This record gives sequence, C-alpha cells and structure tokens, in this order.
Amino acid sequence: MKNMILACCKLYISESRNKAALESIERVAKLVHDTKVVNKFEDVTYNRVGYTLVSKLPPKPSLDLCPLKDAAFAMVSTALKAIDFNMHSGSHPRLGVVDHICFHPLASTSLEQTANIARSLAKDVGTKLEVPTFLYGAAHEKGQTLDSVRRELGYFRPNINGNIWAGGLSSETLPLHPDEGPNQADLSKGIVVIGSTRWVDNYNVPIFSTNLSAVRRIAKLVSERGGGLPSVQAMALSHGEEVIEVACNLLEPNKVGGHQVQIEVERLAQEEGMVAGKGYFTDFSQEQIINAFLDSGDTSV
Repeated sequence: MKNMILACCKLYISESRNKAALESIERVAKLVHDTKVVNKFEDVTYNRVGYTLVSKLPPKPSLDLCPLKDAAFAMVSTALKAIDFNMHSGSHPRLGVVDHICFHPLASTSLEQTANIARSLAKDVGTKLEVPTFLYGAAHEKGQTLDSVRRELGYFRPNINGNIWAGGLSSETLPLHPDEGPNQADLSKGIVVIGSTRWVDNYNVPIFSTNLSAVRRIAKLVSERGGGLPSVQAMALSHGEEVIEVACNLLEPNKVGGHQVQIEVERLAQEEGMVAGKGYFTDFSQEQIINAFLDSGDTSV
C-alpha cells in the first residue's frame, strides 16, 4: 500500500434536500472511470452534502490524464446547473453551490501532486465555468489557510437572525481578488474555495442546549485559536431545535483526534451547566477510505 499513488478529493455541495439535483451530480461522477465515490455524508439540517472521491494517479502524474480532476469538474459543472444558490437555506455556513473542495494525498502520493490537481481544477472552474475561485493550503502560492480566506469572505457571519444562512451572497462584488475566474460572482452560483492539505478529520459534538452564545464560548475554548487544543478549529452551529453542535476540523488527527476533542467539549459543557452528547466523524478514516477504494473493484489506471 505504501507504494501506491492515491489521491482523495472531498467535495461539499450546499444542498441535501433536492434529491434530483444530487442524483444528477452523482450520476456524472460515476461516468468517470478509475474514480470512486467512497462516501457520501448528508445533513438535512445543514442542507449540505459531502462527497469523498478516490482515484489512483498514474506513475508519472499528468494533469492531462487525471480522472480525479475530471470527476470533480463534472460534479461542479452539474451542481452549478442543477442548484440555485439564491434558494439555499440551512444552519451551516457556505459561500457557493459548491462550497469547498480539498485534495489530500494518500499512500505514497506527495502533497505537491495533489496541489497541482487543485490548481488545475481551480483554473478550469474559474475559466470554463466562470466562477470566482480561491485557493488555499499547498495549492496557494503563499500557503494561505482555509479559515483565513473564509474569514475574509464573510463565511462565519450568518446573514439572517440567529445562526442561519439563507439565500446567496449579499453582493456580486467580492472583498478579495480570486485566484481564478471573474472578479464578480453570479449570485445564483456563489464562489468556490479549492485547496490541498494533509489529511483532515471532521468531528462534531452535539450539545443539548439552545444557548448559542454559551456554545460559541465552548467552541472558541476548544480551538487552537482560542487557546485550546492544538491543530483544532471549531465553530458552533445550530443543529435542530434543541441541539447546537461544536463542529471541528482536526488538522493533525494523529496528534489530536476525536477522543481528545470529545473529552474537552464534555468538560467545557459541564462548566456551562450543559450536557454534551457523543460526537461523530463525518467521514471514514484515511485508512478506511483507502480500503474502501481498494475493495470497490477495478482500480487500474
């Protein structure tokens, strides 16, 4: 396994309720040979779906022969045609119909290889689909982080009362110059953020409360930014009428994993007089994803 050249693409769509649109997106992914969708995570409350795609790369990787990029582009193109961002509503922040795409190296693949794929996809999305596209991580020339570009673009600010996002972007004019594509956004499509990083786990812990400000304090305290656990990013998101989740990105899951996050969120919740439920991962582990791909059938390139 260590000599295999594999890459993973996580692609997030701001939609979970329009089944016909999702079926059309999944259909085009299946048409691309040598790439498999190994996981689909739907959240109706967040109105968001995450797809995990895996593909082998050729021994001498070439962007002219990259099924993973082709599958991702086909999914983006189909999503932009099938979904109107102005009609979106949900309790998860988002910037566009296709909110976020990240490429991760697996097995013996290098980060630079997946960064090249990310940059190539961003160019195609920006020029061919005419959507403003922003790069981050290894795909960006200065290595800007996902949370920094999101913060500049207003990702963490709900656009209606409470903690809810509804409709498209507030303006066609963007506060940042995109890395690819036009300087103005089509409000029915939004923008796309594409990057490449080492493996990231996503772990969410429910807290049984309606006190959003208190759970925001917990999210800040559990995150590295707030002086908490190193390599952990966290935010508080409403998840139904009686639950608020502490949604975490674990940037170095081999050092700080879901177990440590669970213990810390439970401790902080108890200090606030709240009860935290059992958290969950939104995707398989890196090893599970590799095994799922290998078990899926013919994976030759």
